[in-house]
Amino acid sequence: MTRSKTIIRSAVLTASDTRHLDNDVSGTILVGLLVSIGAEIVDRRIVKDDLDSIRQTLTEFVIRDDVNLVLTTGGTGFSPRDNTPEATLSVIERQASGIAEAIRRASMERTPMAMLSRGVAGICGNTLIINFPGSPKAVAECFDVIKPILQHAIDQISDSSFH
Repeated sequence: MTRSKTIIRSAVLTASDTRHLDNDVSGTILVGLLVSIGAEIVDRRIVKDDLDSIRQTLTEFVIRDDVNLVLTTGGTGFSPRDNTPEATLSVIERQASGIAEAIRRASMERTPMAMLSRGVAGICGNTLIINFPGSPKAVAECFDVIKPILQHAIDQISDSSFH
């Protein structure tokens, strides 16, 4: 019996004190990459690099029935204002460490600076959250890492027969 594929319904969140929708290159790239694999873009937002703002927005996304994937960009480095991993960890119920590890491993092949990324991935309810760096180039490279597993991951999260 063949399982039907779950439609990927995504929200994109950019954490930045300086970006707006008209200059959010990384968010725009993520939207384009998601559309290229047939995902629906349900929501897109930019919030300040503030722990509470990021946490609140992630929580809003994961309680929605029409979102099963949240990709974040920005706020994963060492700066005191880089709060995305902590906000994500406060929202998820289970970590998906292999995804974050794979992203870092592949990124390390391009730059040693990848080891400074603190991005995490995890599941809350029926939603997968993955943190990406803020660099447009890194966003595209990291998406290439998750692209082969994304559909299967969403299918597993969404399909109760997998449980």
